[in-house]
Amino acid sequence: MTETDTGTPTGEHRACLALWAIPGLGPRTLDAVRAFAGGQLSRLASAPVRDWVSDVPVPAPVRQRLAAVASLDDLASRVESACDAAGIRVAFASAPAHPGRLVGLEDAPPLLFYLGEPGPPRRRLAMVGSRHPDQGFLPFARTFARQVAEAGVGVVSGAAEGVDRACHWGALDAAGETWAFLGSALDQLDPAQARLLPHFLARGGVFFSELPPGVRASTTTFPRRNRLIAGASDAVLVMRAGLESGSLYTADAARTQGRPVFALPGDVWQPAAAGCNALLADGRARACTSAEAICAVVGVHPGRAVPPGREGGWWEALSVEARGAYGLLDRVPRSFDEVLAQSPLSPAALTSALVELELSGLVVQHPGKRYEKV
Repeated sequence: MTETDTGTPTGEHRACLALWAIPGLGPRTLDAVRAFAGGQLSRLASAPVRDWVSDVPVPAPVRQRLAAVASLDDLASRVESACDAAGIRVAFASAPAHPGRLVGLEDAPPLLFYLGEPGPPRRRLAMVGSRHPDQGFLPFARTFARQVAEAGVGVVSGAAEGVDRACHWGALDAAGETWAFLGSALDQLDPAQARLLPHFLARGGVFFSELPPGVRASTTTFPRRNRLIAGASDAVLVMRAGLESGSLYTADAARTQGRPVFALPGDVWQPAAAGCNALLADGRARACTSAEAICAVVGVHPGRAVPPGREGGWWEALSVEARGAYGLLDRVPRSFDEVLAQSPLSPAALTSALVELELSGLVVQHPGKRYEKV
């Protein structure tokens, strides 16, 4: 199933899905193909690929792979069939299921494959760490993540062995929302991820991947997915990391994206904490020592936690007026008059819509009638 803002896949979306399934064709190359097509990929969809492949501005290996495809429509159908067989859904950037924080980031994928039911927008924290932390750290990480989730903050990580998985379990312990971004396609889970998935789905968690069906994890896919973990979050917390830990890629991605980076300090004689200590020593991260402190950083206080998201269908449950008002808001507080100036609603109708959004946990009202998405 392909999900868009309207719920119906368009020719443009299907052409994008097909191109995204070509190995080696990333976001920048996709933009070049779109420009070649005059801004509309759908113009290439039904035409035989052989009619245009020699002129399209792509690297030679990508051109060779494209040349093996009859048409983008045909390839899109094959990808959709593979997704249907595995129960995988596809969310484009305009869809409610797509993580809104990724939209507009440099090198962001145009779509994500997912399993589960993404909830409404909320504050989210990436919690990442080593696969093999120091002895006794994993129960601490799980408790820390549970406290974060209890405050209403979504926990984002990578479902890897060790700290990542402990943080997911902590969020699930609190019946909180947790997202996992994987370094493989969703039909290529490793045994541990496959065991974790039912617990995710049963408790409201979501597996995401930018990789189409059939793609296995590799040494190149893991660093790439780390930018998505950071990008989908409001801040990144490195729980434990050695000097060679892949979690440091997530911290680097966060800095590039302008996300705040935090790290838990560790004992100086402990190699498993050397990466965290290095982040703190050279100013690439700020110290974090409690769940309460990190929740405050992302704008959530345990005493005023955002209510849990609605069950499936939360977006459809909103009134048309509330959906429209939500689209006019941002992560920067805006005054009522600023929103009203861009809204077709009357002052009374806009007030009602904003109240509905507040009660749904989607918007926070600050003093002076200033409204902000959560």
